[in-house]
Amino acid sequence: MEHKKIHVKTGDTVVILSGKDKGKKGKVLQVSPKEGKVIVEGCNMVSKHVKPRKMGEPGGIIKAEAAMYSSKVQLVCPNCGKPTRVGHKILEDGQKLRVCKNKSCGESF
Repeated sequence: MEHKKIHVKTGDTVVILSGKDKGKKGKVLQVSPKEGKVIVEGCNMVSKHVKPRKMGEPGGIIKAEAAMYSSKVQLVCPNCGKPTRVGHKILEDGQKLRVCKNKSCGESF
């Protein structure tokens, strides 16, 4: 299985497009290009049964974020605050910038 290019990076703010958390905004905690998945803070919460590993460590059922496919999330532009597709602009010095595709914005981030 080859690595896929993912349009979001760790630390980006995204909005969920489908599923039980549709419309929620959150920060990307982790990106897994191999699986094509992302983990978003406070979204796609699941109950995990945890066994106590060390002495004095509590066990039980905890809530944790589960991975979701990156196609279910859309980047939120830090400049205009709207969900947007990601464009790329290459500068003269070879540096690659991500660009907001909204007509009103068009800023790089």
